[in-house]
Amino acid sequence: MKITVFDIGGTLMEYVGMPNVWLDFYPKAFEHIRRKLPLTDGEIKRSLEIMRSYNPKVNYREVDYLPEKIFGDVVAHWQCEFELGDVISAFFESMHLTAYTYPESIAALKELKEHGCVIATLTDVATGMPDELHKSYFKELLPYFDMYVSSQSCGYRKPNPKGLEDIAEKYAAQKSDLVFIGDEEKDIITAKRFGCKAVLIDRIKSGANFGQDATLTDLTDIKELLK
Repeated sequence: MKITVFDIGGTLMEYVGMPNVWLDFYPKAFEHIRRKLPLTDGEIKRSLEIMRSYNPKVNYREVDYLPEKIFGDVVAHWQCEFELGDVISAFFESMHLTAYTYPESIAALKELKEHGCVIATLTDVATGMPDELHKSYFKELLPYFDMYVSSQSCGYRKPNPKGLEDIAEKYAAQKSDLVFIGDEEKDIITAKRFGCKAVLIDRIKSGANFGQDATLTDLTDIKELLK
């Protein structure tokens, strides 16, 4: 059994106009919430500090947390009445994210299916973003996934290999049966820590070498992996 595992953001799709880090969204998101709730400057400042502390680019972590845990801490000091679910929705609503699926992605997934490959995902979800919201940005890709694994569903962020371990266990597969395709160094490290083949998608043709087994500039040549 051959199992092809994909990262999602930067590999199969991207968010148009998104800053390099989600941190840049946070101030605007809290100001958007303040238009709905009577929050003080002090409350906003403290919430921003807590939200930033959960971002793995600020404080490295491999363990992931559910949105209810993260936002529960973020709003614990607020004095007004609110529903936690409404706060989470308003936070991400403010970002106006626009998803763009790469033109060759669906064709590549179809080709893998035609060759009898199992297709899975291993994707890190943005800090505090509900998994269902995350999936709503690439609905057209979901039907091609035999197994969807995210940092929330497996409890760990890349480069922790727990997600790949879960996929291998699900299909009783050997490590050599898996290929992990992603666009970042952490994707390659994840594959190497697990012990499977690693493929880098280098869409900007940077020539980056993270120790990957193969490099593709897009998924048009996915057939090369089938060999």
